[in-house]
Amino acid sequence: MANPAASRQIVLINAAHFVTHYCLLILPTAVLVMARPGGEFGSDYGPVLALATGMFVLYGVGSLPQGWLAARLGRKTMMVAFCLGTGASLVAAGLVTTPFGLAVALGAAGLFAAIYHPIGTSMLIEAAGAKPGRSIGTNGVFGNFGVASAPIVTAFLVQHHGWQSAFIVPGVLSIGLGLWWLRVPAYDHAAHAGTRPFPTIPRFLVRRAIGVLLSVAVVSGLVFNAFTLLLPKLMEERLAGDATLLPMIGALAFAVTLCGAATQFSVGRLIDRTTLRRLFMPMALVLAPALAALALAEGWLVLPLAGVAAAVIFGQVTVNETMTARYIAPAIRAKLYSIRFFVGFLGSAAAAPLIAILHERTGSLTAAMLVLAACALITLACALLFPHRPEELQPELWEAKAVPAE
Repeated sequence: MANPAASRQIVLINAAHFVTHYCLLILPTAVLVMARPGGEFGSDYGPVLALATGMFVLYGVGSLPQGWLAARLGRKTMMVAFCLGTGASLVAAGLVTTPFGLAVALGAAGLFAAIYHPIGTSMLIEAAGAKPGRSIGTNGVFGNFGVASAPIVTAFLVQHHGWQSAFIVPGVLSIGLGLWWLRVPAYDHAAHAGTRPFPTIPRFLVRRAIGVLLSVAVVSGLVFNAFTLLLPKLMEERLAGDATLLPMIGALAFAVTLCGAATQFSVGRLIDRTTLRRLFMPMALVLAPALAALALAEGWLVLPLAGVAAAVIFGQVTVNETMTARYIAPAIRAKLYSIRFFVGFLGSAAAAPLIAILHERTGSLTAAMLVLAACALITLACALLFPHRPEELQPELWEAKAVPAE
């Protein structure tokens, strides 16, 4: 890594990744207190939780124009807007007293949160230098901790300080992060790391990589979101026969999520030493059988299988992020991240209704897990099609005479 300027940039981006995933998961826990007889938002769990619909829709759709906006306003400006806007929206969510007000505040938070992935990821790769794998893996861990800690911290704040604090406290911290970022000079990659040009990669390989990247984004978006949504319910269904485990469902889901974080950290350290397909293929080979086995498993066997599935699902995120770093020139990287994240949203948006419909019709999560296993076969096909080129590790070889693919 680099130099202090790059390190400071990466710290800020990692903190922003934590904020992004944390803010999206406040309401699912806070709603347990907010939905009460005589409460401002109603007494039923479902309608109150549905107030976050706009948040998730805008979080996905709002990612599409971010590359275009960054090219005109600057990436630092966009990230400051992300921190300040998300923070102010969360504070507003903690102050509103009507369902409409809460829906608007959460929708605004989702819209500002949409800035992070297209812009923050491209900035991270630029600051990480020639070998971004380790930084991408660490960044993924911060995002996972945002996912895992939101329910726990929200529950603590709600219990001791009321549901309003669950939104206001992280909102104030996000604003503080934005003010910190505002004081830090914009990072100039050329000034700090030299002007080494991005290699000229054959167009057919770039097109092939982009095709795989966008295809796997749809599938992985669905599998990732569906798995994280159904995990607590899966633990409840499959471990319900052991009464001593029921109070531990939340802790077990948290532990499984950490398996994914550990894999992202490990893959990030391996990815700079090997070609992407050498990491992508083993994970793709394991995912479908793991999900299929998990669909049928009962009792304690669910835990290791869920851990394996989480490890692969989260580990693939690091591989997918690095695909763009290795095959897409910096000038258009933010735009492609915008498109890729939007395409991934199309898959992830289908997760909740898919689980709900299949669970309602079958009475269990078996069918949903088998559907995810079938989707994982598409991921395997994508892994087979992805380029396997030694030039990934030695970019100067791209300038030499083209080497026959595979």
